[in-house]
Amino acid sequence: MLPPLDMLECPVCRSPLAAEGGTLRCGEGHAFDVARHGYVNLLGGGAAAGTADTAEMVTAREAFLGARHYEYIAEALAAAIAGAVRGSTAPRVLDVGAGSGYYLAAVLDRMPAAAGLALDISKYAARRAARVHPHASAVVCDAWDRLPVADCSASAVMSVFAPRNPAEFSRVLAKDGIVVTVTPTPRHLAELIDAIGLISVDDRKDERLETSLGEHFAREASRPLEAVMTLGHADVAALVGMGPSARHIVHAEREARIARLPDPVTVTASVNVAVWRRSQP
Repeated sequence: MLPPLDMLECPVCRSPLAAEGGTLRCGEGHAFDVARHGYVNLLGGGAAAGTADTAEMVTAREAFLGARHYEYIAEALAAAIAGAVRGSTAPRVLDVGAGSGYYLAAVLDRMPAAAGLALDISKYAARRAARVHPHASAVVCDAWDRLPVADCSASAVMSVFAPRNPAEFSRVLAKDGIVVTVTPTPRHLAELIDAIGLISVDDRKDERLETSLGEHFAREASRPLEAVMTLGHADVAALVGMGPSARHIVHAEREARIARLPDPVTVTASVNVAVWRRSQP
């Protein structure tokens, strides 16, 4: 599915984009082909995809999320967005750092009239996100750079375990739009942090979130979610393999540490789902 063109802008000159067959082109002549997997690469020329999820990380994420361990998070996120934009006749949902699009698909299932645009720096993630839902499309870009998204074009911006660019969120969000974040608490995956060597969550995570978004947004609501998961070793391997810790632990060592765990093992998932609105008119 082609992205909603009124949501996009050329990453080179910021002009609107139009479709010509399998290509998106702006009035200045800059052209971007739609990949055979369905996504469009609008990564700026100076950007590097060095921190992008690898194919292995995306496959691990698909396996873990496909087993529905985080389904309750997806349901809470979808309910928060649907409730906040229920007055909109054709909502546009922007998922920044969308990964494989699992959470965006849950939102679109809840909102049949909505269109979703998944942004991720990983082409492997974008391949999955482009086909995750009939009303979803995907673009490769850098969340830390200017997003190739038109001003005031999104009804909701969602950031799930992903980078947050508050100034860009504010620019692309409609005047009455919302931002919804899902962030881990210090209790998240606590049983695996020492056992496997996972990256831990800062005790001041929520405070830093408030500081980073506070210049543009005020927190309207916050909902803590916590569940105890029963995971087999394959589940743990997928969980570790889909996150940033996969980059810091050699694969063989990771497997050895997982093998020393009970099978199955109980693991706590603990997150906050927060809704944010503009702090100024």
